[in-house]
Amino acid sequence: MTEEIKNQLFKLEHQHAIKILYAVESGSRAWGFASPDSDWDVRYIYVHNPDWYLSIDTKKDSQEKMLPNDLDFAGWELRKALRLFRKSNPPMLEWLRSPIVYLQQFSTVDRLRELTEEYFNPKSCLYHYLHMARGNFGDYLQKDVVRVKKYFYVLRPILACDWIKQTNTMAPMEFQKLVDSQVTDKQVKDEIQNLLTRKITGDELKEEPKNQILSDFLERKIEFYKDYVTTIEQPTLPDSEKLNELFRFTIKEAWENLTRKKITTLRS
Repeated sequence: MTEEIKNQLFKLEHQHAIKILYAVESGSRAWGFASPDSDWDVRYIYVHNPDWYLSIDTKKDSQEKMLPNDLDFAGWELRKALRLFRKSNPPMLEWLRSPIVYLQQFSTVDRLRELTEEYFNPKSCLYHYLHMARGNFGDYLQKDVVRVKKYFYVLRPILACDWIKQTNTMAPMEFQKLVDSQVTDKQVKDEIQNLLTRKITGDELKEEPKNQILSDFLERKIEFYKDYVTTIEQPTLPDSEKLNELFRFTIKEAWENLTRKKITTLRS
């Protein structure tokens, strides 16, 4: 499937006259709890050719496409990606840490990774993950009978909060790393591992009686972080100029041959 994904990425480049800088897996396969029938959630960052940016009109800065074989493609244009990076947007930061990379071209992503510590905003990321955990907990896990796989969609953001609180760094995408490093209660960890094993082996984890151990654990965590996040100071926003420079450099790097060709044409 990796080769099929790469082929589709190169087709997108050709169809839209873009350069894809980076493409990764962003869903359950990257989290480490994919079922045999899980979709492929491919996310990518792309850049247009220089002429595309030299326009007075606002243009679309994202792409979405569903393809056969459960391939879900979505991409962000580079300027949008950099604006989100500046805001310490967790999905953007997760892409940079995905364990499954389908394509990486040019130096842009390595340069972004070098800037991550400078632009990382723990308060913003904690709010994001707490909002996700509270929403999913309220929507899916408040009944006596619940859809069991939804526990993962509360556990993962809550454990990401634990990681950020402990390390003051962005949490890893891999769910198992979060469990191993953040869950100290053996009973809770055993319940998580049991659900994880069932899901990976293909158990559909449909509706079952609520798991009281996990529900109590998550409720305590959510209540804790509702108070904790308000105690964190908002960091000073870093200067945008480094990202402006990176954007300009990427345009030159990605389209170097095209730029040279145009210069040669103008001189002839």
